[in-house]
Amino acid sequence: MNFSITRAFSQPASMAALTTLLACMPAWAVTPFTVRDIRVEGLQRIEPGTVFASLPLRVGDQYSDDKGAAAIRALFALGLFKDVRLETQGDVLVVVVEERPSVALVEFVGLKEFDKDVLIKALKEVGLSEGRPFDKALADKAEQELKRQYINRSLYGAEVVSTATPIDRNRVNLTFTITEGGPAKISQIQIVGNKAFTESELRDQFNLDTGGWMSWYTKSDRYSRTKLNADLEALRSFYLARGFLEFRIDSTQVAMSPNKQDMSITINVTEGERFVVSGVKLDGNYLDKEDEFRTLVKIKPGQAYNAETVAETTKAFTDYFGKFGFAFARVEAKPEIDRQNNRVQFVLMAEPSRRAYVRRINIAGNNRTRDEVIRREFRQFEAAWYDGDKIRLSRDRVDRLGYFTDVNVETQEVPGAPDQVDLVLSVVEKPTGSVTLGAGFSSAEKVALSFGIQQENAFGSGNYLAISVNTSKFNQNLVLSTTDPYFTQNGVSRTLDVFHRTTRPLLGDLNAYSLVNSGLGLRFGVPVTETDRVFMGLNVEQTQIREGTTLGLPVEYKDYAAQFGSTSTALPLTLGWARDGRDSALVPTRGSLQRFNSDVSVAGDVRYIRSNYQFQQYIPLSKKYTLAFNTDLGWGKGLNGQPYPLFKNFYVGGLGSVRGFEQSTLGPSSKTTGIYLGGPKKMVFNAEFITPFPGAGNDKTLRMFGFVDAGYAFKDSENVAFSALRASAGVGLSWISPMGPLRFSYANPIRKQSGDKIQQLQFQIGTSF
Repeated sequence: MNFSITRAFSQPASMAALTTLLACMPAWAVTPFTVRDIRVEGLQRIEPGTVFASLPLRVGDQYSDDKGAAAIRALFALGLFKDVRLETQGDVLVVVVEERPSVALVEFVGLKEFDKDVLIKALKEVGLSEGRPFDKALADKAEQELKRQYINRSLYGAEVVSTATPIDRNRVNLTFTITEGGPAKISQIQIVGNKAFTESELRDQFNLDTGGWMSWYTKSDRYSRTKLNADLEALRSFYLARGFLEFRIDSTQVAMSPNKQDMSITINVTEGERFVVSGVKLDGNYLDKEDEFRTLVKIKPGQAYNAETVAETTKAFTDYFGKFGFAFARVEAKPEIDRQNNRVQFVLMAEPSRRAYVRRINIAGNNRTRDEVIRREFRQFEAAWYDGDKIRLSRDRVDRLGYFTDVNVETQEVPGAPDQVDLVLSVVEKPTGSVTLGAGFSSAEKVALSFGIQQENAFGSGNYLAISVNTSKFNQNLVLSTTDPYFTQNGVSRTLDVFHRTTRPLLGDLNAYSLVNSGLGLRFGVPVTETDRVFMGLNVEQTQIREGTTLGLPVEYKDYAAQFGSTSTALPLTLGWARDGRDSALVPTRGSLQRFNSDVSVAGDVRYIRSNYQFQQYIPLSKKYTLAFNTDLGWGKGLNGQPYPLFKNFYVGGLGSVRGFEQSTLGPSSKTTGIYLGGPKKMVFNAEFITPFPGAGNDKTLRMFGFVDAGYAFKDSENVAFSALRASAGVGLSWISPMGPLRFSYANPIRKQSGDKIQQLQFQIGTSF
């Protein structure tokens, strides 16, 4: 007996209709029977076990129409078949399937805006990828996802058409033909309802704008809902920081032109009245420490209401409660508004709740970095009282490792234990290793090839390992360096360096004399406080003074070589101290940096002391503007009656010291050749006013600055005098480009002497290891 029970329709959406049809057509009904065997036909790539595992029937079960319909629904639910039917041959149940074609290849035509891998990843998230089953509904869903990706980049006119081309073995090649079109640009931003501030003042708070000459870089004229929401929050913060307690945004309309190329934004606001703070009261439980909490109040009576100071005050209170273990403290600033006089008084309500201790510290997101590397930075311990200061310090210490793009600490209550909390430290790892082969260029050193292998977090251990090579025309080096930041459990670091450096005078002549410095060093860093570290170490160095074939040695080097030989050794003992309180090492806007290093040669052919001190201070004038100061002082002296070695001299002039003068030319020079020799003493002072680049919005990677520099290097026999300093003033550009940091400056000397070498335009692209 061969009896076809039912044939399913070609789409899963027909399941409901199919079930109804089965119930309404008794002519198709099959007399129940006991299944002796089950066979599957029509499979090509799918394993039979997948079908058997989904069937609600087994050999020996009683077959019925209801179970047959359930079997068809189960198989369609797998998403692997476009047709399913059941047949009976006596008491044998035959499952006949037709597999959906699989996707053999996904291609894109007309793709310019995106990298192909980005769209491939987006399609995987909607269930479409090579090797997966294909149907038209999935292709339609993929088209919508691709359009969404383009809309996120303001390409509202993008069109996506999918084409499935059947190939052998029941497979298809899927091609997405994309017409990207141009981005929708903002043609108008209008703010309605403002009275206290002009529309241009309010639009200055926005990152979105109607375009300018730098829009090709910033893309600030491309509409984005996320960016608009951020701008609306910036607008709200602007008003709330200036006394407008009841400011609100009533509505936002975004209109698009018919050709989907232009957009206009209209924002309706109600400013309300401007309120002045009349007073601040503390209410609630302050642990009998009201006076201490009052010192944390940032809200100033008599000044305009400022939401930022209110938020700072409540956060400071909450943090201070946390210092005493009250992890669940609640602080609320309740305004008492006097609308008749436009005044507001704040009542700071505090409820410390209960004291808690930390049961467990969990770490999440560290797929590469070992737990111990993170845990050793923690100052909050498990089974200890909750301490908000220690938790914040722990978070900052983990962040300063530089291995993560994001570090966040969350406090979770422990069910059934009201006095316990768990801390969850979530990190997002970033690549910490790199292999580089590139080139740098500077106006002084021309082309410099570089190669480097660097791993800041080698094998997830937290150790630093680097090999770098530089082939600069005048300064060549080969350096191998490794650092173990926790050489001891107490956080003492150990650094081992092996180096070989060759330095030539900046004369553009590769056959000139050269200085070759080789050696190795061992240095330890001892943490003194949470932000200070003292360094101690010892180097073994050998320095050779090599004569050139086209340019003889300056008489100063000849005299030195005659007295101590062309090759000399030294064992300098290194002592140093560092404190870095900047908010960013790459684009700092606040904080300070101090560094002091001193080398004392205690053995060998040459005896000397060489010290250097640097101090930087960054002062934020506003969200956009920063004032920066730098002081760099150097001093060296020969010991045991020996002169200070010439090859340890300081150099001044050019980028990094006094701009507007040629590199390393501000200082003593040779009596015979005129080559600049540097000096054992130096003074450098810099001041910069840093501002966003016009048209670049608040982009901190592209900034302009005006500067004033002063400095000079002095002979050992000269007295350090401010009257000898050379000075310059000018403007510059800094850009964290894909090639590396770029610095460009144009300076005019404002204090110079005859014979000084001027170089007004200077730039440097790329960095060396």
